[in-house]
Amino acid sequence: MITETNDLIRCFGSGDKDYEEYHDHEWGHEVRGDGPMLERMVLEGFQSGLSWSTILRKRENFRAAFAGFDPDAVAAFGEDDVDRLMADAGIVRNRRKIEAAITNAAATVALRERGGSLSDLVWSHAPAPRSAPPASWEDVPAATDESKALAKELKAEGFVFVGPTTMYALMQAVGMVDDHIAGCVARKD
Repeated sequence: MITETNDLIRCFGSGDKDYEEYHDHEWGHEVRGDGPMLERMVLEGFQSGLSWSTILRKRENFRAAFAGFDPDAVAAFGEDDVDRLMADAGIVRNRRKIEAAITNAAATVALRERGGSLSDLVWSHAPAPRSAPPASWEDVPAATDESKALAKELKAEGFVFVGPTTMYALMQAVGMVDDHIAGCVARKD
């Protein structure tokens, strides 16, 4: 649903300063680099089953708790770190998601050690641009052939908690697709 705030039309996020900032200046903007990509992947995983505004409110806490999403640092986390994170009320305390973040950091490091890059792997699945922007949220898919292929390749590389729907959300967040609704202030076209 398109809403108006501050004389701007936004496809989501209106009425909440932090959410508006995220909508206008981050969601759908290009993200490159393994650390920033790992952060987005981890946060999309934590968001699963929750509202994005919950994750957005806790984002700085996540960054502090997960060593700024430095893949090497997070990959080195052990059981004491899992216990520490499970006790941290500033983040979402879900053992499976915490362990997935550590596993995915280790997979990122392993990929780099084999000469690859998480960022490059993700971007290799970028779809062709749409011929027209979505007219409404009903026109935005939950998953695509590209997000399914990305999820499959990531799983083969040792990543977890990377299903096709979560990977499509990642593709949106890092600017691989522009799913801002037609007329939205943040559309690039």
